[in-house]
Amino acid sequence: MPVTSKPEPLRLGLAGLGTVGIGVVKIVQQHADMISARAGRAVVITAVSARDRSRNRDADLSGYAWETDPVALARRDDVDVFIEVMGGHEGPARDATAAALAAGKDVVTANKALLAHHGHELALVAEARGLALRFEAAVAGGIPVIKALTEGLAGNAMRRVMGVMNGTCNYILTRMESAGLPYEQVFEEARQLGYLEADPNLDVGGIDAGHKLSLLAAIAFGTRVSFDAVELEGIGAVSIDDIRLAADMGYRIKLLGVAQMTGRGLEQRMTPCLVPADSPLGQLQGGTNMVVLEGDSVGQIVLRGPGAGMGPTASAVMGDVIDLARGLRIPAFGRPAASLAAPVAAATTAPAPYYLRMTLLDKPGALAKIATCLGDAGISIDRMHQYGHQGTQAPVLIVTHKATRDDMAHAMGRFAATGVLVGAPVAIRIEEV
Repeated sequence: MPVTSKPEPLRLGLAGLGTVGIGVVKIVQQHADMISARAGRAVVITAVSARDRSRNRDADLSGYAWETDPVALARRDDVDVFIEVMGGHEGPARDATAAALAAGKDVVTANKALLAHHGHELALVAEARGLALRFEAAVAGGIPVIKALTEGLAGNAMRRVMGVMNGTCNYILTRMESAGLPYEQVFEEARQLGYLEADPNLDVGGIDAGHKLSLLAAIAFGTRVSFDAVELEGIGAVSIDDIRLAADMGYRIKLLGVAQMTGRGLEQRMTPCLVPADSPLGQLQGGTNMVVLEGDSVGQIVLRGPGAGMGPTASAVMGDVIDLARGLRIPAFGRPAASLAAPVAAATTAPAPYYLRMTLLDKPGALAKIATCLGDAGISIDRMHQYGHQGTQAPVLIVTHKATRDDMAHAMGRFAATGVLVGAPVAIRIEEV
């Protein structure tokens, strides 16, 4: 019988030895036999890169070559797959990824910011050279949502993608509700626990989640990544009053990403929304992520799991690595990068109910004036409640029937002229999920 030669190991170069990088090291070391059996060949780390070699990283790195420069790592002859888990959309991460592709290496990255800003150009380079650019770990941590879109749901025309994609924001909002604490106090708690990025606005401003949404939208709708067109609004203006009142009405507030293609163009928004408390999104607690995918044939698919952390993110990285070891190669965004259309950005016009909270002067006719403004804008009231009178002021809560955002903006623009409004009103869309 002929002797079958054993496949050569797949050799990894790992740039970044923080939480995720060390998670990759541990998986490769602890599950070498299992990975080899599943991949059909051994998968080994040959070289690593990080700035500080003396730092204690709770892992045995003695068997790997060391490069302080990730670009040098990307160019090594003993590296087949370059893994980038450094972070940042410019500087070393971008330079090293570009160098890896130029040197003929496949790339696996967890860097959503890099891809949101440069994903299309990197995909073009990779595909022109017959290389793979994989990024499962860049979106929703351990949830295999990229694989679901590019493979499992490839036979569907996608209708809508939505979800909670930042665990820190979900932690803050659910903690505010469960403990009855104000935003500022829970924000500080999250900071002390190490949940926030060095620049907290990446989390609470919706930027991190907006990066992820733009990547999912590109895959789902066959467009180039267009992060700059994502409507972003963070959670900093959500008060404990809004949390409590939403709960009283059977809703919870989430930083919710929604993307859909319409006849006017691609809608992408990452904003606070009210969702039904008994819905899958409404029941999502703590730092967990959830992505909802809607296709024309499959209907609605709900994916839930840990959105960050050493194990979940490293798991996603290794899923991509094992696919490459098996010989599975598909375009980065599910179809050739050269065929991706430049999207036409569109603002959301689909009508939805709105939650309105405002404080009025407690005098006859005040509420009627607000109702008139809404009626003149074509907005009808579903529910209305006055609560907790404060001297000469009356807090008021209104839930409207479906209205467009333009109509709501028109009505709110007229509130100030009534002379009965105290402070700025709060309006939050109620999303149908």
